[in-house]
Amino acid sequence: MVDVAFKDLCIDATAGNGRPAAVARFWAGALGLEATGAGGEDSKLRPPDGAAAQRTVWVNAVPEDIGGKARVHLDLCVPDGDPAPLLAAGASLIRSADPGRPWHVLEDPDGAAFCVFAPSADSSAGPTSIGVYELVVDADDAGALAAWWAERTGATVHRHPVRPFVWLEGVAGLPYERWEFNPVPEPKTHKNRVHWDVTLRDATIDDLVAAGATLLRGPAPDGRWWVLADPEGNEFCAFEP
Repeated sequence: MVDVAFKDLCIDATAGNGRPAAVARFWAGALGLEATGAGGEDSKLRPPDGAAAQRTVWVNAVPEDIGGKARVHLDLCVPDGDPAPLLAAGASLIRSADPGRPWHVLEDPDGAAFCVFAPSADSSAGPTSIGVYELVVDADDAGALAAWWAERTGATVHRHPVRPFVWLEGVAGLPYERWEFNPVPEPKTHKNRVHWDVTLRDATIDDLVAAGATLLRGPAPDGRWWVLADPEGNEFCAFEP
């Protein structure tokens, strides 16, 4: 049974000074998507061929600035692992790759962090194709949170033989190679800058709450989604089919 399926991704950007538009342009270029305005400062980034709707990304203008270290981020795989084109498009370099951590850490034009990898010939060693490699979530208890989302999405949990992170494969609807959960010492203290949307399948909102989610907000009069948080407080939106 699959409770929910991955629907799409949302990235917040601080309203004003053209930042949401800059973020939309940046991520459209980085992910090979087409940007269309959705009213106000919000944008919808969608696949140019109309297929793979789960690759859609919404850029949402929000009033607050980034509150601290990102709890959720994307890992990208780019040719030769070279971040130069992303830097030229408006990203900032936070940390360069080194032998112990062979990935670059960057921030988008609004300060949302993401990581950049080079393609690998071995899937057990890293990404093998260009594009989004994985969705990464920091967690107090990475194993427990991964197991919770695995049960919701029909996925399987995998553990690294040496490193402490875990990841999911076979997530219903997920268009990326995997969904990773990484243990960190610090607790969640502020709203996530990146969140995901899901579509209800074999579960109701009440079922999700009974399983450990928290209902944060019901649908607005003109809306059709519920805002919830998972057992570690990560926000997500749930839509009816």
